[in-house]
Amino acid sequence: MPENARVLLKIHGRVQGVFFRDSAQKKAQALNLTGWVGNNSDGTVEIVAEGNKEKLQEFIDWCQQGSEAAQVSKIETDWQKSQAEFNDFLIQY
Repeated sequence: MPENARVLLKIHGRVQGVFFRDSAQKKAQALNLTGWVGNNSDGTVEIVAEGNKEKLQEFIDWCQQGSEAAQVSKIETDWQKSQAEFNDFLIQY
């Protein structure tokens, strides 16, 4: 069975007001990942995602580009042990 993990991401750049959260939710759900995505007051987007390690890496690769109008300048990545606490991938408002 593939190993599961959790990754915390902080996405920098033009990532708010460009449908980044909506696109990230769709991508994460397509990859069967769970967790959430939300905007931070400093203009970054924060993501907590759990699932298959390979699928998480694919999601991180997608985040480098993000939604069509996004301009990602940097991603902070923090890998952790899976806690299996989510049932879906949600947008935090």
